Amino acid sequence: MISKEAKEKIIKKYGRNQKDSGSVEVQIAITTERITNLSEHLKTNKKDHGSRRGLLKLIARRKSLLSYLSKKDYEAYVKLIKKLKLKS
Repeated sequence: MISKEAKEKIIKKYGRNQKDSGSVEVQIAITTERITNLSEHLKTNKKDHGSRRGLLKLIARRKSLLSYLSKKDYEAYVKLIKKLKLKS
C-alpha cells in the first residue's frame, strides 16, 4: 500500500495534469511503486504467500499495461521505461 502523498507525487510527475490518475503512464508508475514496496516486504517476510500472489498479479497487470502502451504510443512507452528504469 502506498500513501496518499506518494500517489499524488507520482501523479504530478507522470500525469498530464494534477487530476490525471487514470492515464496508462500513471497507472504503470503507481503499479511499479506498489511492486517495489511489496518486494521489500517479501524480503523480510519470506513465508507470506498471500502477498507473493498479490505481487505476481501486480507484475502481470503492469506487463499488460506496458504492452498496451507500446502498441498505442511507442515513444511514450520508451520514455516511461527509461524514467522508471524498468528494462536495461
